[in-house]
Amino acid sequence: MPVPDLFKLPYDRCSPKEKRGFAYVSLVKRWPVVLTNIVSAVSNVDHEIHMNPTETSEAKLAEGKKIISQISQMKYDMGHNAALTPIENDGDINRECYNDELKTYPDEDRRWSTMNWLFAECYMYRRLRSYFASTIHWKEYDPFFEQKAETYKSSSIAIVHLAKAMNQAVQEKEELDKNFEKSGSALEIAFLEMIQADLWGNATDLSLLVDLKYEDLQKLQAVGADAQKEQAKNILKNDLPKAWEHLKTLKGGRVDIILDNAGFELFTDLILADFLVSCTPFVNQVVFHPKAIPWFVSDVLPYDFTWAIDSLLDKQFFASHSSTPLSSDDLESLSNLVTRWKGYLNNGKFKLSVPENTKLGQATSLGRFWTTQYSFQDLPEVAPGTLQELRKSDLVIFKGDLNYRKLVGDAWWPTTTPFEEALGPLAGKITLLSLRTNKADTVVGLEEGVEERMNKESPDWRISGKYAVVSFSKRR
Repeated sequence: MPVPDLFKLPYDRCSPKEKRGFAYVSLVKRWPVVLTNIVSAVSNVDHEIHMNPTETSEAKLAEGKKIISQISQMKYDMGHNAALTPIENDGDINRECYNDELKTYPDEDRRWSTMNWLFAECYMYRRLRSYFASTIHWKEYDPFFEQKAETYKSSSIAIVHLAKAMNQAVQEKEELDKNFEKSGSALEIAFLEMIQADLWGNATDLSLLVDLKYEDLQKLQAVGADAQKEQAKNILKNDLPKAWEHLKTLKGGRVDIILDNAGFELFTDLILADFLVSCTPFVNQVVFHPKAIPWFVSDVLPYDFTWAIDSLLDKQFFASHSSTPLSSDDLESLSNLVTRWKGYLNNGKFKLSVPENTKLGQATSLGRFWTTQYSFQDLPEVAPGTLQELRKSDLVIFKGDLNYRKLVGDAWWPTTTPFEEALGPLAGKITLLSLRTNKADTVVGLEEGVEERMNKESPDWRISGKYAVVSFSKRR
């Protein structure tokens, strides 16, 4: 299969061979830990099989041992700078695109410490998937599910807080809608509060959570832009006002969310979607795009999406992680929230881009692109059907650090490079908003002097997750 004519970046992609960068840290520290944790997860399942044997136990145990051996070999290869090898035919999607591109690299670049970081990291997760996909008894196993579930269960306080705020906002919709055209309206304040909660959704810091009672929003209105500016001080590029101005032009529009992490961050995605559909006249449908295979540890799979909603109805779900049981009022708030969300799923206001029962590694053509190695700059060339679907949307929200890396090709752009320039061929094709907390080196769109100031004030600002960039680009 010929390799598509991909966008030629004017700057080098991030790579572990640059020891000053986070890619090197990933190779020598992060990835080995990820692989070790998977070995532990598979070993735990093997132990349970030993304790509770069934007719298929022997076959599943044998497959589990093989998976552990394969993962251990990949970890060894990383540590010894071995060459990346073709992914074996496992019956899952997106194998050829990795193998075909792998052939294009010279031998010296086809190794763990010299390959570009974006390809190598995506390849690692696709190769991991092949170990499970090639089995009979582990084909539907997500080695990261328990980690995702644990973090979700530990977020009960924040979840209840946001649920009550959202329910309150729905009750006060008529008040929120008043004079929304004016700058600094209650609806604008509520939107900026809500979308910042979604931006920082991989943290459960209660100081970042919103309270959408109308009287409290009025207090925020009283201090106006200064309050929002203070709250957004760690957003180094902030295009939220541009996104708001765009939303105000819509009537019954569609928003798509390219999902990032499961658990609490997914919950904040759902909260934002609820707010847009329930409390504004601008949006009538939100489409959620999950991943097709277990991806970057915590990314949302179709099962994670429905499980996250259903779990909120389990009265004991948070019990093992909370010193204080949820009150009847807390449980009622969650029940009201889930009832509304299930109603939206039934009537199409909320929609998963693939069928909810999609099996791992078997996504429709629309769901395939998100687990390839391609940058989103290459979307027009390699996945025109996916792009055509996204063009039906009035706003596409890309969540998280990996989606940002893919938007800009994970390259060492000068930080003052305009976001639209870094988007390459994708610029102007769709209206998009990137919500990204900084957890990798690449960053664009900053004003002159910001990089220098941050290097002095907080040298790890590119990777710490304490700072963010919010970038907007309009369809032309």
